[in-house]
Amino acid sequence: MAKNLGKPFAKSFIARGLKRCSTRQFQLWIAPWLALLFFGLYSAGLCLVKGLNQTNMDNRFAFGLWIFLDLTVIALGAGAFFTGFLLYILKFKELHAVINSAVVIGLVCYSGAVAVLAVDVGQPLRFWFTFWYPNMHSMLTEVTFCITCYLTVLCIEYLPILLRNRRLREVPAFLVFEFELHKLVYVLAGVGTFLSFFHQGSLGGLYGVLRGRPFAFREGFLAWPSTFFLFILSAAAVGPSFILLTTWLVEKISGKRLVRPQVFQLLARISGLLLSVYVLAKTVDTLIWLNRTSPARGFLASQYYDWKPFGTWILFAEIVLFGMIPALILLMPRLRTHTAWLVSAAAMACCGVALNRFVLTIQTLALPTLSFDPFLSYMPSWQETGTFVAVVAFGVLVYSFSFRYLPLFPEEREQNARPVTGLPAAPPRVGGRVPAAPPRLGGQAPAMPPRVGSRAPAAPPRVGGEAPAAPPREVPVALPRGASGASSPSSAFER
Repeated sequence: MAKNLGKPFAKSFIARGLKRCSTRQFQLWIAPWLALLFFGLYSAGLCLVKGLNQTNMDNRFAFGLWIFLDLTVIALGAGAFFTGFLLYILKFKELHAVINSAVVIGLVCYSGAVAVLAVDVGQPLRFWFTFWYPNMHSMLTEVTFCITCYLTVLCIEYLPILLRNRRLREVPAFLVFEFELHKLVYVLAGVGTFLSFFHQGSLGGLYGVLRGRPFAFREGFLAWPSTFFLFILSAAAVGPSFILLTTWLVEKISGKRLVRPQVFQLLARISGLLLSVYVLAKTVDTLIWLNRTSPARGFLASQYYDWKPFGTWILFAEIVLFGMIPALILLMPRLRTHTAWLVSAAAMACCGVALNRFVLTIQTLALPTLSFDPFLSYMPSWQETGTFVAVVAFGVLVYSFSFRYLPLFPEEREQNARPVTGLPAAPPRVGGRVPAAPPRLGGQAPAMPPRVGSRAPAAPPRVGGEAPAAPPREVPVALPRGASGASSPSSAFER
C-alpha cells in the first residue's frame, strides 16, 4: 500500500484502468441522496417511537404503501437470482458482464425491503420472535425465512466483489479468501434460486388464499393458488428487464460504455420470452376468475370495476399496455436493436409488475366485501413516504459507491479502451517468436550497412586530420575487417 500513498487517498481505491469523476463531482452527486436518507430515517424513527398512528393505515386498511412497494422492489430484485441461475446453472456466459451489478441490485432491494418490513411490523427488538415462535400455518412465516436466508446469500455473494477493491487486493489474506469464496459460487446460485422461487411464490399465494377477499381469491393446483405461480413468472420476467434498464441508466449517467450490445439483446430476448408466457398465463387466469371463481362466490366481475378510480382501464393497462406490448417489442429483433424501443419496453415491463402489485395490495383492500361495507380510500402519510424514500436513497448510495470503487462491469475497461496510433509497428514474428538480434563479432556490434539510393552512407573516420572525399551515393562501399573485427582505416580507403 505504500506505493499508493503519493496519490489522493480516495482515488487510490479506484480500480486500475477505470476512469471515474473527480471527488468533488462525486460529493455533489451523493449530497442530495444523503439528505433524503436522513429525512427518511427521521420519518422511520417517528413510526418506531410513536407507533403506526403516524401512518394512514388502520385495522381495515392494514396494507399500504410499504407493502405495495416492498412487493415491487422484491420482484425487481429478482434479477439477481435469475441472472445467477442463467449464468451458473444454464451457462449463459454472456451474462458474466452484468452479474456483479445484478448482485448489488439484489442486495439493495432485499435489504431495503427487510428494513421497511421491520418498521411496518414495529417492535424491532422482537424480530427474533418470528424465528423462535413461527406460525407454521402462515405463508408469511415461509416468506420471512426465505427472504432472510436469501439476504444472507446475497451478502456472501457481495463479499468477493468487495474484495476486488484495489486496496483490499494488496492484502494476501483477502486474495485467498476471495479465491475460496469463488468455489462456492455455483452452490450459492442454486441455493439463491431455490429460496427466491419459493418466497416469490408465497408472496403471491398470500393473496390467493384470502377467501374473505373475492377480488384476490384464486383457485389453483393442490395447495397453491394460481397467484403463487404468477408471482414467480412475473418476477423472473421483469428481473432481466430491470438489470437492462439500470445498466443503461448507469451508462448514461457515467458517460461510459459498460457492456457489449449483445448483452442487452440477450437480456431483452430472455425477458420478452418470459413476459409473453406470463401474459398468456395471466390472461387465462383472469378469464377463469371472471367467469367461474368470482361468480361462484356471489360477486359479478363488473362490480369490482364500478368503483372509481378502479375501472376496467386498470385491467387493460396491466395485461395489454404493460404486458403484451413490451413483450412483443422485446421479442422483435428489428425493434429491440433500437435503444429507444429497447429501454421503453424494459421500463414498461417494470411498470407492469408494479401495477400488478398495486392492484393486489391496494385495490383488494379498498373494495367492499359485504353489502354494508363502504369503499375505503387510502393516501399515505408523509412519514410513510419518507420511510420509503430512505430505501431509495440507500440503494442509490450503495450502488454509487460500489460502481466507483469496485469493478462491477468486467468489460468496462475493454469497452472504453482507445486504440493507440502513431507508434512503430512491432517486428514480424517468425514461427510465433520474435527474430533474434544479429550476433556480435569480436565482442562489438557489426557496423551498419551503407545506405544506397538517395541517402548518403555514414561518414568514414578521419585520417591525418582531414576528412576523405565522400564516395558516390549510388555505389555502395564494402568495408573490409581486420583480424579483430574492426575496420582498418589505412586499407579501407585509398588516399
